[in-house]
Amino acid sequence: MVSDTDIVKAEKLSNSKENETPKEGRRKSLLRPKRRVSPLTVRILAVNLIALGFLAGGILYIDQYQETMVQSRINALIKDAEVMAGALGEAATVEADRTELLRLKPAEQIIVRVVGVTNNRTRLFGLEGNLLLDSRDLAVDQSVVIDELPPYVGLAAFMDQLSETITLLLDSLHRRQNLESYHEVKTQVAAHYPEVEGALEGDIGFRIRRLSDHAEIITVAVPVQRFRRVLGALLLSADTREINAAVQQTRLTFLKFFGIVLLVTVLLSIFLARTIVRPILRLARSADRISAGTHTGADIPDYSGRNDEVGDLSRSLKDMTLALARQIDAVAAFAADVSHELKNPLTSLRSAVETLSLAKNEAAKKKLLGIIEDDVGRLDRLISDISNISRLDAEMSRSQMGEVNIKSLLETLIDIYRSSQADKIPTLHLDLGTQKNTSKKKSQKAYCVSGLEGQLGQLFRNLIDNAISFSKKDGNIWIRLSHQKNMVQVVIEDEGQGIPEDKLEDIFDRFYSERPSAEAFGKHSGLGLSICKKIVEAHEGAIVAENRHGSMGGSGARFTVQLRHLPLKAAASP
Repeated sequence: MVSDTDIVKAEKLSNSKENETPKEGRRKSLLRPKRRVSPLTVRILAVNLIALGFLAGGILYIDQYQETMVQSRINALIKDAEVMAGALGEAATVEADRTELLRLKPAEQIIVRVVGVTNNRTRLFGLEGNLLLDSRDLAVDQSVVIDELPPYVGLAAFMDQLSETITLLLDSLHRRQNLESYHEVKTQVAAHYPEVEGALEGDIGFRIRRLSDHAEIITVAVPVQRFRRVLGALLLSADTREINAAVQQTRLTFLKFFGIVLLVTVLLSIFLARTIVRPILRLARSADRISAGTHTGADIPDYSGRNDEVGDLSRSLKDMTLALARQIDAVAAFAADVSHELKNPLTSLRSAVETLSLAKNEAAKKKLLGIIEDDVGRLDRLISDISNISRLDAEMSRSQMGEVNIKSLLETLIDIYRSSQADKIPTLHLDLGTQKNTSKKKSQKAYCVSGLEGQLGQLFRNLIDNAISFSKKDGNIWIRLSHQKNMVQVVIEDEGQGIPEDKLEDIFDRFYSERPSAEAFGKHSGLGLSICKKIVEAHEGAIVAENRHGSMGGSGARFTVQLRHLPLKAAASP
């Protein structure tokens, strides 16, 4: 059953989604969701902990070490039992023809003496399987000391309990399976111990059994012989508490070392992850906010001071963002300029069309139609030039630069002008520089640059066309090629009216036009020199406008283009 509160919440949620603009929805979809745990941090920790896991595997070696110690203890017990059995066989027996095989008094003395040194429980069984002697029942000088233990509380008690828990856990992983429990009866006989029965038959045997406190007891049985005649069986037993204590101490030492290494590894991994993950995450979120349009990129985190890949990423991202911002600003400015330039002829065209219906005679109509024709032609030129400059940007961003010989390019252009427009344009004077004391091949290669041949051809055509438009038909235009240090320099001069001194920079602006007074308005779009500057900057060169002799008037204009030339070795390579 749906309550009124649920209905109200659903209506609010629906209204919020309806009121959300598409732009806000796009921003929310682009913003990176926050994660509670960084996947990169997890991977760094995993890689380091995997390597640490091999160190943890060393605890298996400790268990192998325990097995080796147990086996060494078994071998030692067998040797002790053989020595005692040999002593009993020689010193505690009567002559071979007597029915009494072992003398208990000498045997007791031997056992007491040896047990006092080895501290191993020793039991002697007769041929009938009955228990003859037990070191626990002999008069061994031992005393019981009672000390009052301190209260078992506090940190020490907690650490002991933890140590015991860890020991039991590790023992449970590597404990021997199918071990029988060790039990003693009041009256012991050889039948209670299979290894003793084997010793009475002349074999040496041992058994490992489990005690009630999870420890183990080792029993070794050897035959007591004289001249290969079995007189009885000797049973030695010892528990593994000392071995377990040594192994436990080794384990605890290893675990302490492992814990310290683990803590250091985790802390270093977190530190490494934070120095990598946090900067990358901040940079990623800044990039998301830029994509979502929530900021302009001015507050991108600056890690340029770091001499590592994160610093390189920060610098590259900031440079890319600034380049995109400049590109966006340039596009916006270009759109504004285009809108302004298109608006003027459209306004004129609209006024002429509106006035055409009010014209009272043919002369007025003809004049208005002429204005309309001029405005349409101006619009056509503007649209063509705008299309050309847009296509130029796309071509320069996609095309790959190659070797371009400026000397050959200028020779080709001048030949085209002379062959197609010789009677319509001023005289073109081509001064192609040569390198002294160099071969012809090296002289040609000295004017090679890295660039796009089509765009460089358009650059020099625009400059030559600009000079032609400002020059008289019987005038002169000079094109000079030279080599200046590591630059190839092209100078184009005319005999026109020159450039106003305060407009030497403005003439490269879009849609700016400084035309002769006799020329009809609207014949040029003002994009030619702007295109030239764009081409030169794309080739990492420079273009400068100035007046010949630094004066105004009829001295003319001079345009100097400098492009970085290719080294001779690079230019000579295929």
